[in-house]
Amino acid sequence: MNIANLLKRTAKTYPDLPALAHGTEIVATYREYEDQVARLAGALRGGLGLNAGDRVALIMKNHPEYWIALFAVWRAGLVAVPVNAKLHIKEFRYILENSDSRLVFATPELADQLTPLTTELPELEAVISIDDENYLALKQEGPLPLQDAAPDDLAWLFYTSGTTGKPKGAMLSHRNLLTSILSYFADVTAQDPGDAVIHAAPQTHGAGLYGLPLIAKGGIQVTPLSGGFDPAETLELIAHYPNCSFFFAPTMIHRLISSPAFEGADTSNLKIIVYGGGPMYEADIRRAIDALGPRFAQIYGQGESPMTITGLSTALIRDENHPRRSEILASVGTERTDVEVNVFDAQDNPLPVGEIGEVVVRGDVVMLGYWKNPEATTESLRGGWLHTGDMGCFDAEGFLTLKDRSKDMIISGGTNIYPREIEEALLTHPDVAEVSVVGRPHEDWGEEVVAFVVLRKEGAMTPEELDRHCIEQIARFKRPKEYFFVEELPKNNYGKVLKTELRARLSR
Repeated sequence: MNIANLLKRTAKTYPDLPALAHGTEIVATYREYEDQVARLAGALRGGLGLNAGDRVALIMKNHPEYWIALFAVWRAGLVAVPVNAKLHIKEFRYILENSDSRLVFATPELADQLTPLTTELPELEAVISIDDENYLALKQEGPLPLQDAAPDDLAWLFYTSGTTGKPKGAMLSHRNLLTSILSYFADVTAQDPGDAVIHAAPQTHGAGLYGLPLIAKGGIQVTPLSGGFDPAETLELIAHYPNCSFFFAPTMIHRLISSPAFEGADTSNLKIIVYGGGPMYEADIRRAIDALGPRFAQIYGQGESPMTITGLSTALIRDENHPRRSEILASVGTERTDVEVNVFDAQDNPLPVGEIGEVVVRGDVVMLGYWKNPEATTESLRGGWLHTGDMGCFDAEGFLTLKDRSKDMIISGGTNIYPREIEEALLTHPDVAEVSVVGRPHEDWGEEVVAFVVLRKEGAMTPEELDRHCIEQIARFKRPKEYFFVEELPKNNYGKVLKTELRARLSR
């Protein structure tokens, strides 16, 4: 059940279809792609001396070679450790040491800073730049046949973003990845040979998972020349590639449709934007639909349950006549085909419709556990359910609405206040671009609500105006007690707002 069989099968059926592209240039057909993968896999198990189950880190800015290295690792029966290229060298060191990676494939701008780690970490034998002659020589080795893998063999160590501590390595098996792909076809969209996915978000994280369905069906992996997200470049690629799709964080959608390059751009080739990885507020998705049409699908998932917990389908987003359209757009949809989802109280008892608790999930997509962390594994997977740490509630029709991370809930005067509800209210003001609500310690009430607000344009917006706007929509006691107007919100490398940093600002 080696996940690399996806490429082997597609290369046999569609050998001459384009597989990998850099900008608008096709750099490999499926025949060429599989041949390079097989030869690099041969070098991994041959001259480089790696053994089944060894870990290989991929520390790369988005690049077509990522897809070659990733599938070579799997073909060789090894474990991939994809790492976001934007992390700090100390974070790279921690992940390489924790995973006991024996080898790193890196893009040139990262290889130089990573190479000294080979003398510090006993398990790390080499850092190989993908533009080095040695790397090119590895792809000339004799091809390796596809190695066998059991369904529950480890395939990917998916390190969490680590916003509240050291990142943990979620162990994803070949079964987990295949289940995630099948769920994409069941719940998100079909793919046809020649469709394209444009990787503007990091391939080493959620966006990379959305490349796998395209490989299964003979699609094109398109890497922007910039290696990242530039709205003008993204729009040019949309105009070039028919039936193209993206995985975007909500902040990327906002940047795309707010870009000066968006006006007059040809987006007719756009098939679907799958969004997730952070909250998409109702006001924001309505603006996006107005700008691009209802070509969206939402996913809610985690690295521990790769992009598969609930989803809001294109059909539901498109349905303007649904009597509960506002509530549906503000939700994260219904449970996906391959999982069971529930909401538990603090004692792990299921809660009835409408009551807020922790979202839990189980199914074949859920991780094996955390790498070398049995305590965290036991805690997260207790009772056979993955405890997500997210707070939410189901309605009678099965739509899940997230309130917040459990750690972000504000308790004021003994009452639970969920920041997302306040953020949703503030974002309906036409001059508010972004907002993040956190709790601030209060001597009498325990915590009080404060809001950090990014405006769409400079102006004379006052806290009193925002206060009036809030009171029109939510209970008076929930409104922020203070507003901080900021130029931008602090975010991590995956576009998630760092509420820990906002709380730290309050204590300075």
